[in-house]
Amino acid sequence: MAIRVITIDNNEDLAKAFKIREEVYIVEQEIPRAEEFDEFEDESIHLLALDGATPCGVCRWRFTENGVKLERFAVLQSYRGQQIGSALVSACIISIIEHPDYKDQKMYLNAQLSAMPLYKKFGFEPEGEVFMECDIEHMKMVKK
Repeated sequence: MAIRVITIDNNEDLAKAFKIREEVYIVEQEIPRAEEFDEFEDESIHLLALDGATPCGVCRWRFTENGVKLERFAVLQSYRGQQIGSALVSACIISIIEHPDYKDQKMYLNAQLSAMPLYKKFGFEPEGEVFMECDIEHMKMVKK
């Protein structure tokens, strides 16, 4: 399996990314569509993981007033446990660092508790208390 992660630059690939998010978040985790797809879609940089030509994972990131927020990491169920999440986190961090508007801002994310070990491997540390988002426990994590 040769996984590669690309930056989405066309509507066709964005539709593939949205399909993965729909499968993972709306179908599996029962998150309301209005919560999953938000007003930040257009301003976000979206990344798509591909197994050959087959889309298998997705994430996005965006600049905020608090730094750079990494979001919407999703891997199709049949691809979990195959380092797709790690490939996405790594590619996301590189994409941020290489962006011309990145000025060493803080990188942060809101992690589902089950995903915290993944983000810890990349230097993200928990900050604050556990909170609920879409009826799922999360914790803010900041890259140190």
